[in-house]
Amino acid sequence: MDPFVRRLVERLHDPSRPLSRNRHFHTFDTPEGRMALKVFRRLRSLQQDILACHKEGRRARISRRVNPDGDHRIELWMERVAGRRVSMLQPAEYELLARLPGVRDALEILDEAA
Repeated sequence: MDPFVRRLVERLHDPSRPLSRNRHFHTFDTPEGRMALKVFRRLRSLQQDILACHKEGRRARISRRVNPDGDHRIELWMERVAGRRVSMLQPAEYELLARLPGVRDALEILDEAA
């Protein structure tokens, strides 16, 4: 993940230093800014679903696999929704997700070799 995109996502999630999308519209009018908003919204949605699962007493589970090429495949299963919500995350996205309030405690983490 691009370091600038990562910093923007972190700032968007930081409640003590919010980054106003209206005030900084020029920042979010770039390809990097649009990518940061996309990642931010996706992670926020995942956080809400994970915490809702945990609150309802259902399971949210992460499975991390590394393929022979060294690429990470991170899958997130949530029993809360009809069927399951499976999200593929890049390692940097997973790190950001795990740092969000309440997420790490609510996840069942499974490490598997490919």
